[in-house]
Amino acid sequence: MLELTLPWPPSINHYWRNYRGRTVISQDGRQYRLDVSYRILEQGIPRDNLNCRLQVTIDAYPPDKRRRDLDNIQKALLDAIVAADVIEDDSLIDALSITRHDACEDGKVIVRIRPYVKAM
Repeated sequence: MLELTLPWPPSINHYWRNYRGRTVISQDGRQYRLDVSYRILEQGIPRDNLNCRLQVTIDAYPPDKRRRDLDNIQKALLDAIVAADVIEDDSLIDALSITRHDACEDGKVIVRIRPYVKAM
């Protein structure tokens, strides 16, 4: 099992921008990817490019008490983990759960990644 402690991701509303008729990742989104890569390096997480079926559990600690949709943070977070070469592709995720916790200063997410074992 891998456990990553990462910064709070940008909202999907701030993740994409239109540029010359194309949809691209925003400056916030690109910066978040860099921040995640640095945090993964600091934590000594192997960049194994996991390519098996996966189960991902996310504990979300928002930066404040504003109302938020939890599904609004998953895309930027999972894309950043893929960009950091921890997993090969987020299409390998067969089970995904997210739990909101109390707010903490600056916000954070704790992501646990393990091979998916299908229940019989």
